[in-house]
Amino acid sequence: MRETQAREDICRVGRSLYERGYVHATAGNISLRLDASDGGGFLITPTDACLGSLDPAKLARLDEHGQQLSGDRASKTIALHRMIYGAAGQFDPETRCVIHTHSTHCVALSLRTPLGDEPELLPALTPYFVMKVGHVPLIPYHRPGDPEAARCVATTIERYGRAGTPIRAVMLARLGPTVWHQSAAAAMATLEELEETARLVCLTPVAPVPLSDAQIEELRQTFGARW
Repeated sequence: MRETQAREDICRVGRSLYERGYVHATAGNISLRLDASDGGGFLITPTDACLGSLDPAKLARLDEHGQQLSGDRASKTIALHRMIYGAAGQFDPETRCVIHTHSTHCVALSLRTPLGDEPELLPALTPYFVMKVGHVPLIPYHRPGDPEAARCVATTIERYGRAGTPIRAVMLARLGPTVWHQSAAAAMATLEELEETARLVCLTPVAPVPLSDAQIEELRQTFGARW
């Protein structure tokens, strides 16, 4: 992806997420991994930036080691983003974009979901959640920017990938979802489906019944769902 286009994509997606309430104030961050032909490295939103009013020229440009080259000071989550690219790239080599938000309904669910041995934010509730999002492991709370959170996320990505169910999202307890995909548009679509499913659960007065094993298997066979 050309750097100019990447800068425009980050700003376009940030504005869209802000205008539709997926982020607020200065919450959330977006990064894109650049191809080697464009010098490699990353673009990421600046720290404390409002995603609704990003300036393409002020996005932080970092090299492949995470060292800043230009732009405003990079978001403190760059360590998390870089570890996601490294871990997810083992199973989805075309991973190019990471988005983190504080989406309301996802955070609300994380406040009431117990942390068990293999906690996940949501069961298989709708066909499009299974097809477009997949498993969403719940990561125990760490302070924002804690390097241990990044290591925990990377370990979780590798564990699911080795089990044959590569993931595209995790939920940071009390903070918000982090999703990744091959483009900014695809990552945003994953986030939208995740938050919409969480909203449905929050609006449902009783615990919804998940899809059956047979129904999930049909989605695997028909659409290649990774569940």
